[in-house]
Amino acid sequence: MRSTGIAQSFLESVNASIAPKHDQLALPASPILDGIGPLDPGACECCCKCGKATKLQQHPARRLGRRSKSYTSLRTGISELSGWDWDLPRRQDTRPVEKKQYAKGEAPLEKLPTEVLDDVIAQLALDLPPASYGPRNVDLVNCLLTSKTVHVATINTLYRNITVPHSAIFSKFLSHISEYPGLGTLVRRLDLSHFTSVGLGRSRQTNAEIQNLTPKTLVKCLELTPWIQEILLQENLDDDIDATVLQKIFFDLPKLRAVDFCAASSHPFVSSFTSTMRTLSENPSTMIGIKRLSLHECFTLPGTAFGTLLPRLTQLTHLEVSHTRITNAALASLPASAQLTHLNLGRCTQISGEGIVDFLVNHPAVKSLVYLNLSCDISRYRLLWEADIDRLLPALPSTLRSLNLNGAHIHPHHLKLLLPLTKHLEELGLAAANLSLTDVNSLFRPALDNGESEDQGQSSDQGGAPTGAAKGWVPSTIHYLDLTSIPAITQSKLFHTPAPENVLLTPSTLPLEVIELGDKVISSLRECRNTNKRLGWCVKELGRRGWYVREPINGGASTGIDGSDGEQTGGRRPWKMGAMWWGMRKCPVAWGEVGGLYGHYMFKK
Repeated sequence: MRSTGIAQSFLESVNASIAPKHDQLALPASPILDGIGPLDPGACECCCKCGKATKLQQHPARRLGRRSKSYTSLRTGISELSGWDWDLPRRQDTRPVEKKQYAKGEAPLEKLPTEVLDDVIAQLALDLPPASYGPRNVDLVNCLLTSKTVHVATINTLYRNITVPHSAIFSKFLSHISEYPGLGTLVRRLDLSHFTSVGLGRSRQTNAEIQNLTPKTLVKCLELTPWIQEILLQENLDDDIDATVLQKIFFDLPKLRAVDFCAASSHPFVSSFTSTMRTLSENPSTMIGIKRLSLHECFTLPGTAFGTLLPRLTQLTHLEVSHTRITNAALASLPASAQLTHLNLGRCTQISGEGIVDFLVNHPAVKSLVYLNLSCDISRYRLLWEADIDRLLPALPSTLRSLNLNGAHIHPHHLKLLLPLTKHLEELGLAAANLSLTDVNSLFRPALDNGESEDQGQSSDQGGAPTGAAKGWVPSTIHYLDLTSIPAITQSKLFHTPAPENVLLTPSTLPLEVIELGDKVISSLRECRNTNKRLGWCVKELGRRGWYVREPINGGASTGIDGSDGEQTGGRRPWKMGAMWWGMRKCPVAWGEVGGLYGHYMFKK
């Protein structure tokens, strides 16, 4: 998913037929350089513009009066919408250009320090693969053919993060590192989060018959990449994650720091995982160096598996166990040496509110949390009740930036405990809370004194001299607010409740830029286009979710600034690990753009 300039705007894939900008080129889905073959003397068959490529030739008109398009022009990604080179000749600059000649290895680019050159080349690599079988590695191919120095830096970038969207790419990659084992030592990430057979006309049975990606080939791949640090898997591969693969991941990769098993829930996977945990329990001295672990939506794993695994994660910083059977005892078994910054316990029905509050209040591993998700589906289970909220809110650390309390039994008397948190939180989830519109507004403005007139309150909001509670007021830092399933929040009340009782949609609530609302409210807001435009807000939807988003102010790229110092622009934050949008429901374990199945669980579901 890529942002198109405004908060919560998504573009899930790049059309390979349109010439991409430098910041829109897709990360190579495979290190195999498609289209490079034996070169004829004096000619270059690649897609680079090195001056030796076969020149485009005009062909006589064929049926329907259309001219053929050469393979080279297709590989460069020229779009029919912009016309072909021979159809719309470009004006050429006739001014002489002085070209300075350099000896081999003496060009300024080649003389850059290795670390700097690596960073320059890395800017050409993105984390999202192209759609279907679109051209890959366009810019990186150019770099490979530039010089030996640039070639070495490009190889490092090309093999550092491997993204595999389908089995054919995996087979090519495996055969390549089998032939050149040294390339396997460059791999630091194996990203299979985009892996799917959808759109290729294949079923799971067909993929199994092809035998490109199997437990055997996956183990072989891991053996050839001994310094791998991140492995990103998901539900489309759960039948291929057997006990041999899991033992390789947990026991034989000393540099591994992050692993994601997102939504893996098949019976073979559960059996293999349970078997591996049984082996682990027989070796009590074995510790695992993984720092970031995701078992998001692995709801079929037994609770005993967590009780065996978690005590051995002595360096854990990210724990994503949303919608799993993790228990209070397993959670409490985390080592004191772990330093959790990201914890997602959303929709976990085997833990209790009292147990999770005891853990968050007393355990030494959670004193520096940045992301905390305690959401629940109240139609099935309520995690946090009033007494739990009373104990939890005062104990939360000041390092926290994202807090999801969706489904918690929150009442107006909890606002005095929530208010201090709004001075450092950037995301706050209050779905299904027992609050009124006035209660929600109290998080963004000083309390209204009973003796103050409405005019006085308005003048204070508009920059007049502060009075009463406005003195010493610290503005909120919230960018994202989840108000779904709150009966008091309706389109009518949002539009027709005047200030100072309702200031949610006014500039005074900046940096607030995204309000998540339920389907009914979003449907009503969608019909109010003129009012939305007048207020400076718009409706954005993706999957099952909908947001009311503030339009960019003063032509800015995003409203992710407070309008005064402008220190932060857009939605990127270090704790999001590459995601740009607000309200993520799956915790990332690797830095990078969000896409594939991970994007679905983060922002669609």
